Amino acid sequence: MIAGAALAVWRTPGAKLRSAILHFAAGVIFSVVAVELLPDIVAHHAPYEVALGFGLGVAAMLGLRYLTQRLEKQAEAGPEPAAPLAGTGPLPAATTARPLPWGLLVAIGIDILIDGLLLGIGFAAGAKEGTLLAIALTIELLSLGLATAVELRQDGHGKGRAVAIVAGTSLMLLVGAGIGTTVLRGATGNLLEIVLSFGLAALLFLVTEELLTEAHEETETPLLTLSFFVGFLLFLLLGMVA
Repeated sequence: MIAGAALAVWRTPGAKLRSAILHFAAGVIFSVVAVELLPDIVAHHAPYEVALGFGLGVAAMLGLRYLTQRLEKQAEAGPEPAAPLAGTGPLPAATTARPLPWGLLVAIGIDILIDGLLLGIGFAAGAKEGTLLAIALTIELLSLGLATAVELRQDGHGKGRAVAIVAGTSLMLLVGAGIGTTVLRGATGNLLEIVLSFGLAALLFLVTEELLTEAHEETETPLLTLSFFVGFLLFLLLGMVA
């Protein structure tokens, strides 16, 4: 995520490149879901636990979507700038520094926290699943770092400040992963099945409602579509030989 922010402030990537990264990340995460998580869930034959976990995952992601949209709207509205006192002229530059877009940052922080929890769920399923999911989420966070830094730069923040803000926000991944691995340590049987089903729903939501939705903001081309299938095939083969 920090690398993505550094790239954005050094040389902002074009819309097509960012769309290609989003397509590729979606294909990678979808491959991990289909090849690693889904077979493990089906093999345990626990339909009630799967229904409960999947339902909780969908509800949690819809709730997160509602919350983050409200926070982003509040951030876009922002407070009205204070008018200068009569006879004092415009405020000096030092007092008009742009405030942090807390609504946007909180929304992004929650998103990253969920990614960390999903990473913990992946390692609860097994070392191989966790490792592949870590690589997949790394690609997603690269794109998120790019987008966040671009937003901060457009909001008037300096290059170093934008990268520092992204770096601080990215720590939420460690918090989420720490919570996930601590809570899920030693989880077995029905509890693990519920947790894996929750993660399955959350990852599918991430692919269909976040990554691909943003990717399709750019005019679709065969090469952009191809990047999704390249990501899927690459991790399908990696899962087979790893």
